[in-house]
Amino acid sequence: MNYIRRLKDLREDSDYTQEYIASVLGTSQTMYARYERGANELPIRHLITLCKLYKVSSDYILGLSNSK
Repeated sequence: MNYIRRLKDLREDSDYTQEYIASVLGTSQTMYARYERGANELPIRHLITLCKLYKVSSDYILGLSNSK
């Protein structure tokens, strides 16, 4: 599973909107949607924030591990 799918799955499993995640990351909803679509690469600083928010490892988000 690639990280794009993991981002969307984690968000939906947590019942968060793209707008909410964008506000946590300090970016726009449009830019966050681009991360979820794979149109833009997710910056490392956002990856770290998402790991903390979802309480998962970066390896899990990146699809390198199936263990959260």
